[in-house]
Amino acid sequence: MERLAQSKVARQAAIADLLATSAVGSQQELLDLLRDAGYETTQATLSRDLVELRAQKVRDSTGRRVYALPAEGVAGALQRVMPLDPDSADQRMARLVAELVIGAEAAGNLAVVRTPAGAAHYLASSFDRTVMDGILGTVAGDDTVLVVARTPDAADDFVRMILALAKE
Repeated sequence: MERLAQSKVARQAAIADLLATSAVGSQQELLDLLRDAGYETTQATLSRDLVELRAQKVRDSTGRRVYALPAEGVAGALQRVMPLDPDSADQRMARLVAELVIGAEAAGNLAVVRTPAGAAHYLASSFDRTVMDGILGTVAGDDTVLVVARTPDAADDFVRMILALAKE
């Protein structure tokens, strides 16, 4: 079970993630989503968080007014103005893997992915934005992405998937 930090930074990162992945039309809806994700907060605190994050109401593709963050991101959170379609995140990741992966190897529950110099952060960000079963997160260097999986089998599956996409 994942343990969540209850700090302001963690809560605001969760808000940014929810706004980037869900069409949230009201503070109450966002408050409910935060509580479902394990964050306890008040409406007043949430309102202050939205101001600090510079969240705005915009119209989504259906015309509904939803909260969104500025395109350039806030407080280190690199978020999109409009929620990203999971299929487009998968397609983006597949395209980047095909363009950037030099090699990949699993070791226990870890996977190491090699990229050209300077490309690891870009690729790791793509991995982080793509929902993959069994993958907890990434750490990027200059030309290497360390992927942390829940199990050795999940790491092996990830490497197989990455190497298959890299051949395309």
